[in-house]
Amino acid sequence: MKGRAVIATALLASATLVWAADKASEQSALQEWIPFDHPKLVALLEKIDVKDPYTLPDLEVRKDENYANTTVDVEPFGGVRPFNEFFLKQMEYTGPGRAEPEPEHLDTVKIGFIGPIMSTVSVATGGKSHEETLGIPMMQGARLALEQWNERGGYLKRKIPFEFVVSNDNGLWGASGNEIIKQNYRDRVWAILGTIDGANSHIAIRVALKSEVVMMNVGDTDPTFIETNIPWVMRNIGDDRQQSYLLVDYAYRKMGYKMLGIIRASNRYGRFGVREVRDSARRMGKPVPIEMAYKVGQEDFTLEIERLEKAGVDAIVHWGDAVEGAKILNQMRARGMKQPYLACDRCVQPDFARIAGANAEGVVCAYPWNPKSKAQLFQKFRNAYRARYGLEPETYAAHAYDGMNMVIWAIQVAGLNRAKIRDVLAYLPEPWPGVTGDITLSACLDDVGDVFLAEFKNGDWQYHSRTDLGIAKGYIPPRDRVSRPESEVALGGDPRAKRTKQ
Repeated sequence: MKGRAVIATALLASATLVWAADKASEQSALQEWIPFDHPKLVALLEKIDVKDPYTLPDLEVRKDENYANTTVDVEPFGGVRPFNEFFLKQMEYTGPGRAEPEPEHLDTVKIGFIGPIMSTVSVATGGKSHEETLGIPMMQGARLALEQWNERGGYLKRKIPFEFVVSNDNGLWGASGNEIIKQNYRDRVWAILGTIDGANSHIAIRVALKSEVVMMNVGDTDPTFIETNIPWVMRNIGDDRQQSYLLVDYAYRKMGYKMLGIIRASNRYGRFGVREVRDSARRMGKPVPIEMAYKVGQEDFTLEIERLEKAGVDAIVHWGDAVEGAKILNQMRARGMKQPYLACDRCVQPDFARIAGANAEGVVCAYPWNPKSKAQLFQKFRNAYRARYGLEPETYAAHAYDGMNMVIWAIQVAGLNRAKIRDVLAYLPEPWPGVTGDITLSACLDDVGDVFLAEFKNGDWQYHSRTDLGIAKGYIPPRDRVSRPESEVALGGDPRAKRTKQ
């Protein structure tokens, strides 16, 4: 009897240790991010825990005061309030998915990834693909986050590991949609991260809408990506709209430039990237007199630079990849053009400084985060990334790491139910504490957190916030606006409707 008692005591002690280890594992996950038992999360879970597929939970529809922290003097319509202001009100998901139970038999919890990781040739992308140097670090950052969650115990509710399902975003028109279909119906992933190319991302998210799966974008800065108003789509990186606003504020409000010229890549990234620079300049009464486009992979920019020079601009904005950006800068300086050179975040890459050499000094780029942050969370990630890959983490790696952590955290909170995973991310109780800084999602689920300017100085990039630069942040409360009569609004917001009624 005494021996049995000893064995029973030992088994009890062993079980207690296992339980304590499990709780410690869960607690380690809680310490870095939003706690699983956050009161707002608990309240949300109670609302979305529906048994009837036709029951729509009573979720508050979030609404922003203005779109994307747009300063009043660069808002469209000249201060006149339009009939309908898009993207201020949260897009609801009203489907039946919340009532679906977790599947009974699972060996792993699959998370999808799509990004440019292998070189391809495509007419749609203008020839050979060129974004693999961005996509590979993005994949590495996402993989590192997933591996760390597996070290903590995987999917804690079932004690099964997460599995990384990777697809190449090869640039062929429509191919990204095919990859999303495969991940959804063959691999049966619970969420997807990706991608970088704007055109491919737009195709992918329309497939995500039909298949009802969360798609967390961690690399596409196209402002129109989130303007599709798809409730399954969100983005955790500051887009070109946010970055352009800071660049414009720096150029006009701080530096006092009178006239900007634009040179950009003739692809979707370049075309949509400069849109807010161009529109903001016009609305501030300083329209851009010239915008020159070049082909990706071009070597000689004589024609474009000559026309910029003749336009007499006092600063130049480049929007395209690092290699072309550096070559344009070198050819400008060789002609004796001394105008300040402002650029997009893709120029904050090693290739730019390597090719530009001494000409890189003084270049200023918009950038979605501060990679020189001293924050403990970032330093922990940096050390882990360097240990895993032997490299310094860059922007796509860091944002993918944050995106994977957000998705897996939401799965831990919501369980294996796609609609509930979406709800948890759409109703974050507070900004997400990421390694790239606090990620604040707007009502349309776009990151509107802080962005930075990167200045190449003394052989290295230095990062400056709005506060560092002395530039007022974000949205300024509007002046008195001209509003449409209520009678017109009541008739559908169209003055033609009023005339028809009369």
